[in-house]
Amino acid sequence: MPPLPPPSLVPVHYFQPDHATGHASFTLVRLRGETVPVPYMLLPHRKDYYLLFFVQHTRGRHWVDLTPYAHQDNTLYFTNPTQILVNEELAPAWGTYLGFTREFLAVQPNAALRELPLLRNPRQGHALRLSAADVPLVEQVLSNLEAELHRPGPWQLALLSAHLTVLLTYLSRLYTEQLPGPTPSPTQRVLSAFQAQVEQHFRELHEVSAYAARLQLPAKQLSAVVKAHSGKPAIKHVHERLVLEARRLLVYSDQSLKEIAFALGFSEASYFSRFFKRETGLPPAEYRARGANRKMS
Repeated sequence: MPPLPPPSLVPVHYFQPDHATGHASFTLVRLRGETVPVPYMLLPHRKDYYLLFFVQHTRGRHWVDLTPYAHQDNTLYFTNPTQILVNEELAPAWGTYLGFTREFLAVQPNAALRELPLLRNPRQGHALRLSAADVPLVEQVLSNLEAELHRPGPWQLALLSAHLTVLLTYLSRLYTEQLPGPTPSPTQRVLSAFQAQVEQHFRELHEVSAYAARLQLPAKQLSAVVKAHSGKPAIKHVHERLVLEARRLLVYSDQSLKEIAFALGFSEASYFSRFFKRETGLPPAEYRARGANRKMS
């Protein structure tokens, strides 16, 4: 029997159809000085879809996991469905809100878009500054998407996909310029594949051998490649991902330690507590108390 998915310990906000067109997996909203009512202000949550918010002008701040982002003009903020978000302040905003679901990306040829740096987000960034030259190009593509969204018909999906491809590809170029990284070698691609598997299965798979089997590699070879390119053992990647999720849940949820432990694949809460203290130096309860104080500061 396969492992059951973990319970939703942090509220998940699911995609709402586009308010103007009713499109079930793609939405684009223009803000022209409105203060958008947010019923979950200051409440941690996940969005079960990809979100891009091109801010031309506003103020305020939001959090992605435990990192604050003070809003700046001509900046594009982006998140994927794995992040925990907190909206801290409402303010009049000028910009464009763009959202699309994982189901939209599952349709061919959109599946290839998931491999773009902006969506994979290997550098864990969540903001891109747009130059004076970038802004009109991005604004034009957003206008094309908006126009197509209001033209239902047999060609709509193909044209939405084409315009979205241009936008995400252009933004991915900015991503690699602003958050640079080396061109991956074949063995570095093994590391990327391993990290992707960890992201998907860290809750139920805690052993390197399980990931090696999924990648059809000997465990020793996988361990050697991961250590060579990341500087740390493969098991450390698994442990760090578990710790990151544990930190998120300890700070942003009111679930018990036992519930968090079971959600992360630990058979006993005491085992989870020992694991967390070994990796962070703090017992989970103490980390939760410190995190709550930090979040309010």
